Amino acid sequence: MGENTKYTEIAFFGGSFTAIDRDYMLSLLNATRNYIDKFKGIRISTRPDCINDEILEILKSYNVTSIELGAQSMDDVVLNANNRGHSALDVIKSSKLIKKYGFSLGLQMMTGLYMSDVQKDIETAKAFIALKPDTVRIYPTVIMKNTDLAKYYLDKTYIPYTLEQSVNLCAKLIVMFENAEIKIIRLGLHYSDSLVTNSYGDNYHPAFKELCESKIFFDNFIGIVNKCDVDKENFKVVINSKSLSKFLGQKKSNYNSLLNMGYRFEIEFDDTLNKYDLYIN
Repeated sequence: MGENTKYTEIAFFGGSFTAIDRDYMLSLLNATRNYIDKFKGIRISTRPDCINDEILEILKSYNVTSIELGAQSMDDVVLNANNRGHSALDVIKSSKLIKKYGFSLGLQMMTGLYMSDVQKDIETAKAFIALKPDTVRIYPTVIMKNTDLAKYYLDKTYIPYTLEQSVNLCAKLIVMFENAEIKIIRLGLHYSDSLVTNSYGDNYHPAFKELCESKIFFDNFIGIVNKCDVDKENFKVVINSKSLSKFLGQKKSNYNSLLNMGYRFEIEFDDTLNKYDLYIN
């Protein structure tokens, strides 16, 4: 272990940590005792209905610093339809209790769940923002084969978002969370061969976040140009140099779309700009 572990957390993910057998949970926490001073702390993920004062006291005593809740949605109809086993009220109560005990709070949401829609997903984001988490993760729903959701998809009871719909929605969510100064620590699922071969639909993309960030730039460009009195075929766009690839889009998709719309411009850099900002000269 190198010096950089001081900025790294030990993480217990992939399940509901506080819902597992208590002795097993304690054995995992005890296993960190000899290493915890070399790390920033411990991060866990768990269910919103598996948090209480007793559990938080235990976690505090073992140097757990961050707790993420698999909230997924703040709409009870959506939660019930997807057999989540908890309510929006559970998320609210647990979030407030976690913050009361001084833990860093993370909330995880899934967009495009069965019985959800764009407006419900946006309302979930608004409800998250009201709870003032330190971090969020956003996971567009992926339909895995041999699941109940796959059955709904195959019999057309469930119609998932297209990739374009997911990108349009999540681009809005990025702006919402960043405006609220809430850090997005994950957007989209990590790539794996099994994820691709064992899923249905076309809304998974290995560079999903980049697509969303490019969409933000595209919308910002159109919004600003439409307000400016400029020669459509001769002007300059100023962006942060670190944002060039996001502005151009994957495989220059933004740039090519703008050219097809008749825009002709040069790109200049101003590194005092925030990552999604631009202006026209």
